[in-house]
Amino acid sequence: MNRLICNKALRLHLSANLAGFARQPLVRTGLKQAAVAITIVNTQQDPDIDGLYFDNSQTAKGALILTKRAAKMRKHAGQWALPGGLREKGESPEKAALRELEEEVGLKLGPDHIIGRLDDYNTRSGFTITPIVVWGGSDRKLTANPAEVASIHRIPLTEFMRRDAPILQENPESENPVLLMPVGNIWIAAPTAALIYQFREVAILGREQRVAHYEEPYFAWR
Repeated sequence: MNRLICNKALRLHLSANLAGFARQPLVRTGLKQAAVAITIVNTQQDPDIDGLYFDNSQTAKGALILTKRAAKMRKHAGQWALPGGLREKGESPEKAALRELEEEVGLKLGPDHIIGRLDDYNTRSGFTITPIVVWGGSDRKLTANPAEVASIHRIPLTEFMRRDAPILQENPESENPVLLMPVGNIWIAAPTAALIYQFREVAILGREQRVAHYEEPYFAWR
């Protein structure tokens, strides 16, 4: 999978690897249940973030949808995130992920676009996140909901394959390191980075990788 083209072959490759993955649910009482959509779409030719630019050769390659959360959000304002949020009463993680994807970035997809789940991740701020992998495909128009999203970014899958990823930083309050994923000239922190890293290892590379033990930076604890 050197080129990671956003087409049927990539979907089949990701689906096969996810089907062979024995995910680990995490059950901890007292945590709010949430879901996020790890959504694969095509890239665009526009610059997204500092140090990361797309040229014509990249326009057909696969990318993940990430957002910067709106500054007025009560939780994790201004942070990098995957589209997602709290599950409603009786709602499955899959339904929640698709609903949040439409609410936050205007992308309406049916259940046939779901291609797998990854491990749950319990956050310091009181949530159990269930990551749902969603196939968005090519030529998808995205529109930010200003109440929740400051900006939308399509980050090429190849950017997450960098040799300097992941970055592990020591945490004096935990035996486990903080996990970061470099993107352009910046980095994205766990929990989002941990979910992206597991997606890379499991769905793209076909390797078993657990990430629930990785720490979050202090600013993500609230």
